[in-house]
Amino acid sequence: MPGTQELKGRVALVTGASRNIGRAIALELASAGAAVVVNTRASRDAAAAVVREIEGQGGQGLLAMADVTNEAQVKGMIEAAVARFGRLDIVVNNAAIRPERPFGEMALAEFRSVLGIILDGAFLCARAALPHLKSSNAAAIVNIGGMTGHTGAAGRAHVVAGKAGLVGLTKALAHELSPDGITVNCVVPGLIATAARTGSVPGVHLRNPPLVGRRGAPEDVAAMVRHLVGPAGRFITGQSIHVNGGAFLA
Repeated sequence: MPGTQELKGRVALVTGASRNIGRAIALELASAGAAVVVNTRASRDAAAAVVREIEGQGGQGLLAMADVTNEAQVKGMIEAAVARFGRLDIVVNNAAIRPERPFGEMALAEFRSVLGIILDGAFLCARAALPHLKSSNAAAIVNIGGMTGHTGAAGRAHVVAGKAGLVGLTKALAHELSPDGITVNCVVPGLIATAARTGSVPGVHLRNPPLVGRRGAPEDVAAMVRHLVGPAGRFITGQSIHVNGGAFLA
């Protein structure tokens, strides 16, 4: 619904929002009228630039430095958001890393680190936000998955496991939180043209090229998130919505 303010009065948290898909989601929700908490673990300058961009367009933004795997930092981030804006209605769990390593060379610590950011981070943010989401009359959680969580991929056992785990977490929370009026969905991007993907195409995407003949843009993913957290998405929960140009047909 470009041009509308369907999220006016709402407050959204977007993790990993300093660049690429996270940045696009933060800007899209702000354009819909939401106040947006822009989270990053280390990219302060980039996240601050996103906040300035939101405010430059007449919106409200808040920079939140926090490691989503750190329970105390997540709790502090949620408290800061509510202290600033008085409520929290939307949580978008986007924070992730996507390293590659042959499985036989993968250390347990690396496996756990990647799962920690993707899966533990989503758990901690959703749990810390839950009391405030329950107070909203239209709360929503959106987890940002990955196509390889459905197709598999070599060299990314940790990433694939984490993204597949988000699908299970989404379904579980959709069941458990529905009595509180909270919708929970997973948006699954395909090949997206981001700053990290301007060169060669990963093997899984070479084998599954988008039917539409192009890479997606971060804004394509952001538009779906906006739909799911807005009034038009209230009858959608527990779903994995694929935004991949037809590269993978669920």
